[in-house]
Amino acid sequence: MKKIEAIIREEALDRVKAELAKAGFTPLTVYYIRGRGRQGGIRYRWPEGIEHYDLLPRVKIEIVVDDNDVDKVIDIIIRAAKRGVPGDGKIFVTPVERVIRIRTGEEGKNALGY
Repeated sequence: MKKIEAIIREEALDRVKAELAKAGFTPLTVYYIRGRGRQGGIRYRWPEGIEHYDLLPRVKIEIVVDDNDVDKVIDIIIRAAKRGVPGDGKIFVTPVERVIRIRTGEEGKNALGY
């Protein structure tokens, strides 16, 4: 199993959730976060001067899937979140050694809820 963490723009969240649900991946965790990428934030030029916003609002999605579903979920997230401009986000994939559903004691793929 793998944990997929995607950091995306807030406005992409509804599209990503809908596309994942359509493919049968409804369980996920969402965090509202702030961060910056390579560009180091954004600058706005106002008549009063320049204002620098260094940490921008983003959303972090976490979803644990079977190894066979990793590429499918990544493709869904990219398709739904990509605008083709800096700040579209990042996806991280890490191994998950064990998953246990607390209520039933189920383990592994049965505990994922898909």
